[in-house]
Amino acid sequence: MKGFILSFRSEFYKSRKTLGFWASVMLPLFIGVLLFVGFYTKSEKLVSMPPMMLWLQFAGAILGIMGSLVLPMYIIFIAYSVNSIEHRADTWKTLFNLPIPRWSVYAAKFFYAVFLVFVCLALFVLFTIGFGNLLSIVKPELRFDDFHMEKELAQIYFKLFLSSLGILSIQFLLSLFWADFLKPMGIGFICTIAGVVAASKGWEYSYLFPYAHPMAAISSMLKNNHGDPSNRLQIDVFTKDVFVSMAVAAVVFIAGYFIVQRKSVK
Repeated sequence: MKGFILSFRSEFYKSRKTLGFWASVMLPLFIGVLLFVGFYTKSEKLVSMPPMMLWLQFAGAILGIMGSLVLPMYIIFIAYSVNSIEHRADTWKTLFNLPIPRWSVYAAKFFYAVFLVFVCLALFVLFTIGFGNLLSIVKPELRFDDFHMEKELAQIYFKLFLSSLGILSIQFLLSLFWADFLKPMGIGFICTIAGVVAASKGWEYSYLFPYAHPMAAISSMLKNNHGDPSNRLQIDVFTKDVFVSMAVAAVVFIAGYFIVQRKSVK
């Protein structure tokens, strides 16, 4: 455990000035600001909407693009950025020859990538709530403060986090062996497009394809709407696609360790 903590701390110090680290903070902030400005400038058209529908429009504007492209592409980038430091400096051999178990080094890098994804999605929750309530102050006619969906937002983004673990584990392993950004990026992008198509078209076996899970997570929340917006607030976190995502993450993580253990990582 001591080796894992040391390695995890090392990952933080190595990456704290990199684009990968700051993307986890700036991405939710940037999208939140854009959404705030959009609702502020179009407030006259939104005044007549009930508070619940305002929140659904506000949060849904982010979730729509998050589930389709932004989250998968962000995960692909984060998985690569965690390993790119060693690729650029050519320090894999040195890293795995340290007097720290190789398992601790490998696990620390993987869970640091998981940590960055969790931080990003947690900030999406905080900024969505924060900017929504800020709108109720600067534009009182938008009655955001008359309805609260903090719990539902936390559940939605937690589900997105769990549904992203399968993609993260696969991309992490790919970026571990390929120093070239284009190879894992290309594979991830093609699989993401295929996953979005499979989930959006309602393919019955899309839950078995990790790259379809974020889109499936969003789609499942709206599945039984039946024209009643209140149904959108009923969040089922642990659906079958989420269980498959966690299973894929566990299997690929363990398999990746044995591959790293047996293979020379350059």
